Amino acid sequence: MVREFSVTTRRRNQLIDITGEIRKSISESGIVEGICHIFVPHTTAAVTINEKADPNVATDIETTMERIVPHGWNYRHSEGNSDSHIKSTFVGVTEHVIVRGGAPVLGTWQAVFFCEFDGPRTRRCVVQITGE
Repeated sequence: MVREFSVTTRRRNQLIDITGEIRKSISESGIVEGICHIFVPHTTAAVTINEKADPNVATDIETTMERIVPHGWNYRHSEGNSDSHIKSTFVGVTEHVIVRGGAPVLGTWQAVFFCEFDGPRTRRCVVQITGE
């Protein structure tokens, strides 16, 4: 089963919790045991799993990524978003989550985050659930 959903971002760099959409995708698939593949089909966005309990973690990730790979540095790419491409490469465009009992296997504090590095935009996220 493959499902696609949109993510609307409001800032240039932003982590958005998409765990609810992942849970919904798994539920709709009817898969009880398997793997959930999450793919972001963009070169300036990414997906990661990290802590949700403290929203400062997402803010710290956003801030640190901007410090490591600053916007407006002397990049050669003419569109002005080289930093976004680099951040996407650092984080990655795929994640895989085990499905057990019809739900994603995540740690107590974990959530799945869509990572925007060239917003604000409306983006896509593609989820494929395989198993039984």
